[in-house]
Amino acid sequence: MQGGTLGWRFSYKTGKGPDTFISGFEVTWSSTPTKFGIQYLNFLFKYEWELEKSPAGKYQWVAKDAPEIIPDAHDPNKKHKPRMLTADLALRFDPVYSKIAKRFLENPKEFERAFAVAWFKLTHRDMGPKTCYVGPYIPKEEFIWQDPLPERDYEIVEEKDIEILKKRLLESGLNISQLVYTAWSSAASYRDSDRRGGANGARIRLYPINQWEVNHPEDLQKIIPVYEQIQKEFNEEQKKKGSNKRISIADLIILGGCAAIESAAKKAGVEVKVPFIPGRVDATEEHIDVEFYKEIEPFADGFRNYFKYPEKIDESDVYTTPEYYLVDKAQLLKLTVPETVVLIGGLRVLGATYKYNNYGVFTENPGVLTNDFFVNLLDMGIEWMQADNYRYLFKGYDRKSGNLKWTATRVDLILGHHDELRTIAEVYAADDAKEKFVNDFIKAWDKVMNLDRFDLKFKR
Repeated sequence: MQGGTLGWRFSYKTGKGPDTFISGFEVTWSSTPTKFGIQYLNFLFKYEWELEKSPAGKYQWVAKDAPEIIPDAHDPNKKHKPRMLTADLALRFDPVYSKIAKRFLENPKEFERAFAVAWFKLTHRDMGPKTCYVGPYIPKEEFIWQDPLPERDYEIVEEKDIEILKKRLLESGLNISQLVYTAWSSAASYRDSDRRGGANGARIRLYPINQWEVNHPEDLQKIIPVYEQIQKEFNEEQKKKGSNKRISIADLIILGGCAAIESAAKKAGVEVKVPFIPGRVDATEEHIDVEFYKEIEPFADGFRNYFKYPEKIDESDVYTTPEYYLVDKAQLLKLTVPETVVLIGGLRVLGATYKYNNYGVFTENPGVLTNDFFVNLLDMGIEWMQADNYRYLFKGYDRKSGNLKWTATRVDLILGHHDELRTIAEVYAADDAKEKFVNDFIKAWDKVMNLDRFDLKFKR
């Protein structure tokens, strides 16, 4: 990318008008600054380079014994010698960069193609999958950074099939916490910053996402086969009937979470139906951008009460604490403040926490969708104290008996401490807010489960 003379390396010097602001460097990379080509690379390898100082005193490099062949940016009667920065010379003298640069120098057509592909990626990588593209100029080629998915070649399930599958999922041996946690893990990998990740494709069962610490790799080895068995049985039944209806693992994972929430709400005395739209497909390993997903493995997810503690902590740096990363996670999931609060409260009472521990599970009945989290969070009869040797962990003791009642993280307690978050928590803690809490939780849940359903949002 660096070698494109119409890319990042313009040859014109900074002007010197009365309103000019300059960096201090004055470098000139090409004698044909408005024409795309490999002249930048030609200059790089043709000349030897001497260190000099710019008029502003910045160190830069000038081509030794080179003629003044580069036009001035403002005066047509002036010309300059080629000049470059240390970063430019790295492309020649670094052993790895130089091999690539030499190859492009010797193969201009390959360079043009590589630059075009890199430029396309740079200017389109935040658009997400190709299903988000509109207009007549959508390229036929599909790139791994677009998170490609296979085309669905079967009919989606109907309402009666969904009810059958819900029953099988609830009777599969997986508990409420496992069903909800797995569905959340699959869907919450979505990033609205580049529209990548999400539940469609069921990438949670593929490397490297199936090895993310927050996704419970060991637990997934037991859970995914359960979904695969249900899928196999259902699809074989449909095939015997002569039907082309099929269910994907991606759909089953989300449906499992929906079924679990309906069951948990019913236990709380609220009859609800969680929305579910089938049509997701299953990716294969060849659809996975492995290096990318290795690099973005999360080290924090306040919704699951997960935080990978840094080895070295600067006690003065409050921005390394879990609640700050919760804000970033929420915006990646396009969540409002009320949606963030209600999801945390619901996921806690459902026991959908990292390692299924009791951190933030402020209820005597985990797996039941009640507003207990908010009631107990705001209980003035509880005194919170920092746990010994744990910067981010707190113990809640009954003020009368002194007995340990709850364990919480900073993410849990911020909902009772921050004025805006506490206001929302107080709404859900009210005696008459039980149904509102359940309904609001389901709306926010459904939003996250469908963040990557571009096949629905961008129908052509």
